[in-house]
Amino acid sequence: MESQQIKLIVEGALLAAGRALSLQELGNLFDPNGRPSNVQFREVLEQISEDCAERAFELREVGSGFRFQVRQEFGTWVSRLWEEKPARYSRALLETLALVAYRQPITRAEIEEVRGVAVSTNIIKTLLERSWVKVVGHRDTPGKPALYAADVFATIAGSQGIRLKAAKVVNKLPTGTLLLTHNSEPLRKILRQMLKYSTNL
Repeated sequence: MESQQIKLIVEGALLAAGRALSLQELGNLFDPNGRPSNVQFREVLEQISEDCAERAFELREVGSGFRFQVRQEFGTWVSRLWEEKPARYSRALLETLALVAYRQPITRAEIEEVRGVAVSTNIIKTLLERSWVKVVGHRDTPGKPALYAADVFATIAGSQGIRLKAAKVVNKLPTGTLLLTHNSEPLRKILRQMLKYSTNL
């Protein structure tokens, strides 16, 4: 097999693998009878490295073999591909969270009664998975509905004052209104502040 073809096979394998490949692994790409020698592999790897001289990536030899990687000087820009974007929470989720936090313990039906609309199962699931709320018992009524509480807020530094302020805002809202559409900018600010300092975010 010609050197150019070996080079293209090795280059393609390194791109497809997404990790370092050892000489043994590169050798396994070929039939036993046509396997290039380690000397041939190193020759084509050197050629590939030279081809990368004017590129934003390079071929590097590491402990586990050879791999392509972005040159360090371009890391600042490329790393932004993996920057975690701030989570965006829906109005419905914040409304539900507010009610659980300030009227706890509370059932799903009671939340729906205040909001005037059904509470999505996904909202409850998200709040439970993030440990923002938890089930603390069951109401002694038909169906034994779960009681939700939001103890996470009690541990936030300085949260007691925030809780009292927000409770006043929530309690003033008439039953059947949507919390965050009822001139509730103070509640929005309080919720943002509480979420900002939550160690569970």
